[in-house]
Amino acid sequence: MKKTIITVTLNPALDKTVNVNKMVVGGLNRVADVRVDAGGKGINVAKVLQSFGEEVVTTGFVGGHTGAVLLHEMETLHIKNSFVTIHQETRTNLKIVDQSTKETTEVNEAGGEVQSSELKAFYELFDQLLQDAAVLVLAGSLSPGLSVDIYEQLLQMAHAQGVLSILDAEGESFLHGLKAHPTVIKPNIHELEGLLNRQLPTDSEIVNACQELIDTYKLDAVIVSMGKDGSIFVNKTETLRVTPFPIEPKSTVGAGDSMVAAIASSLVHERSFEEMARYACAAGTVTASKSGTDVATVQEVEQKLEQVGITRLS
Repeated sequence: MKKTIITVTLNPALDKTVNVNKMVVGGLNRVADVRVDAGGKGINVAKVLQSFGEEVVTTGFVGGHTGAVLLHEMETLHIKNSFVTIHQETRTNLKIVDQSTKETTEVNEAGGEVQSSELKAFYELFDQLLQDAAVLVLAGSLSPGLSVDIYEQLLQMAHAQGVLSILDAEGESFLHGLKAHPTVIKPNIHELEGLLNRQLPTDSEIVNACQELIDTYKLDAVIVSMGKDGSIFVNKTETLRVTPFPIEPKSTVGAGDSMVAAIASSLVHERSFEEMARYACAAGTVTASKSGTDVATVQEVEQKLEQVGITRLS
């Protein structure tokens, strides 16, 4: 049985996280400490999967000095990777963590433009990677120069080879990706409201929206993350309201990506829907309790599974 998980990051970044004692907008801020990590949603997912002991390979585009640093970081973390090199420089994203409020302010670059020859090389590489894959994770923004329907195309390629898929995107690329019927989608509440162009202030409205998407796009499940308010898991037969255990939040960076990693792991191991919900909530919550871009380990997650609150909704 195939067990490899592919994570795709079409617009990766070096994440530079700086901590300040108290953020002063329009004034001088002195940095308490700095760390630099390989970033981008698919790469973040791969980090968690690696910590879980899963077979994972991460791919996408990298370029320039920043791209070389990112690849070195991947090697240091022992994460199997296969990226296409482009002529443009990989972007740097700045994350400013206010220690007094625990709030994170993100300043993200657009990223380097991908040329048609580089995209062709990626499609050829991706098709090869799919041959050994069980699950595909598509996550994050697109590099300039890529068509908004690229997720749709990649999902169609995955389905042709019987690979399960998770889509975690927003905007037009998310909408196009839905047309290719991903197995699972994991929008946060703001992305879900943006997709449907309406507010969803209650659990029942969120559940109805999820069921609408399942029916319209032939999805297996919709998982909606809502930060400290938990999440809602909906598939064709079950609806779960999931409540996290209490923590002292230190950074929201990577919490949603940790959920996606736990969902991918659950698909590989054929866990029940409730088990998937427990793993996903525990992974996101543990990661939110860590500083910077540190992520949950499988041992930490499994210690917290029974502390996740599960309520079945009709």
